[in-house]
Amino acid sequence: MKRHRPNWLAGIGALAWLLVVGLPIYVMLATTVQTREGYGRNGPLAPPDTFTLDNYTGAFDEGFGRYLFNTLVVTVSVVAIVLLLVPPLAYAIVRSRSRLTSGVFRLFLLGLAIPAQAVIVPIFYLISKAGLYDNLVGVILPTAAFSLPVCALILSGVMRDITPDLYEAMAIDGASPARVFAQLVLPLSRGGIATIAVFSALQAWNGFLFPLILTQSDSTKVITLGLYNFQTQYGINIPGLLAAVVLSMVPVLLVYLFARRALVQGLMGVGGK
Repeated sequence: MKRHRPNWLAGIGALAWLLVVGLPIYVMLATTVQTREGYGRNGPLAPPDTFTLDNYTGAFDEGFGRYLFNTLVVTVSVVAIVLLLVPPLAYAIVRSRSRLTSGVFRLFLLGLAIPAQAVIVPIFYLISKAGLYDNLVGVILPTAAFSLPVCALILSGVMRDITPDLYEAMAIDGASPARVFAQLVLPLSRGGIATIAVFSALQAWNGFLFPLILTQSDSTKVITLGLYNFQTQYGINIPGLLAAVVLSMVPVLLVYLFARRALVQGLMGVGGK
């Protein structure tokens, strides 16, 4: 029986990559459970000589809970709008042959070329005239609008992978377009739907420009603005700032852990092919 020699080069490369990925995570987590004095005395790479959760409780004492709740409201609302509008839109783009549908799709594609920074002044004017300034709804609507073009492009590509034979079989069975959409297209597009849900959630969770321009009071601030405030407030209190960063990462990691399989299938195509 032939024995395989160990690949030392691959092992060294894997170890180096583990250090590159794991060292920043270790530094961040170890720093959050140290006191400010202990961090200043030992430095970022030393193991903590004292264990404390005061940095996490202090973050909530400074209003992080409110920022987290506002961000959850914005994220859930944006994902709901995307999931409500994009699947039927993508289905119409794939199955319809009308010029109107084709024109709407081209209009959506134009949205990919327009950065939010280029239209922030008109958006600010519209949101203000609509009475939505300093309101979470005023952040939700433009965030969802800028997520729609990419999500429509992704999901329409996934739906195009559904073979015409399946559509023909449903048509022979006497299925209406609504039934085809509900019983054929949606089940086979689960991976793509998970992909656009995760993408729009990340866009909303990490959004900074719209909350910065369209909100003002502390009651409507989201996590990204809250982290900015923690940085200016704490100054050199790095453990407190990193504790807030860890808390802001936990919901995104949970979403990824539960949706990673469907996300990979959506990126690879229908059925994970």
